[in-house]
Amino acid sequence: MSLFQGLTFLTTVNDLKALPAEGVEVAFAGRSNAGKSSAINTLANHTRLAYVSKTPGRTQHINYFDFGNTRRLVDLPGYGYAAVPEAVRKHWQGLLGKYLANRANLIGLVLIMDSRRPLTDLDRLMLDFFLPTGKPVHCVLTKSDKLNNQEKVQALRTVKDEFAGNPQITVQLFSSSKKQGVSEVEKVVGAWFDDVLQQMNEIEPMDGE
Repeated sequence: MSLFQGLTFLTTVNDLKALPAEGVEVAFAGRSNAGKSSAINTLANHTRLAYVSKTPGRTQHINYFDFGNTRRLVDLPGYGYAAVPEAVRKHWQGLLGKYLANRANLIGLVLIMDSRRPLTDLDRLMLDFFLPTGKPVHCVLTKSDKLNNQEKVQALRTVKDEFAGNPQITVQLFSSSKKQGVSEVEKVVGAWFDDVLQQMNEIEPMDGE
């Protein structure tokens, strides 16, 4: 069974103080209506695992899903929806910024961006919070089925050129409706977990020490 098809819902929290103390986690972040929940559902091959709101920006909680073996997926609130009151929007940005910058359990960020409108100011803000940690980022350009082949090439090139020479960031195209790009996300996220868990096992003290 693939990594994401073993995914199960774990818990929902709305405050950083309530985050689980145990486990290692990969966060999925993205602008409201960029297709984040649809991408998680597609990866898990489950139509209703992650909530897809008909009103973008409504999901305000941090949702935890469990892969097993102390591995977690964290579905962060979508950001940037214009209809959300300014005070709420600033709260979300502050919450996400603190989580991305300071969460020790977090080992990598999957940044979901609409392939037709990648690298918005808020996407860059999220990267500004996270990149100083030195942890990896995988940019997933969703809704690629809405682009023709030339537009796909251009969207991918635009984001890759933005981060050329930065090994911390990888980029791919993705389509939930066509189920394209699933194996690539699985490979990247699986490698993150494997690397970190191997390092954790290597530094555990031996019996008698």
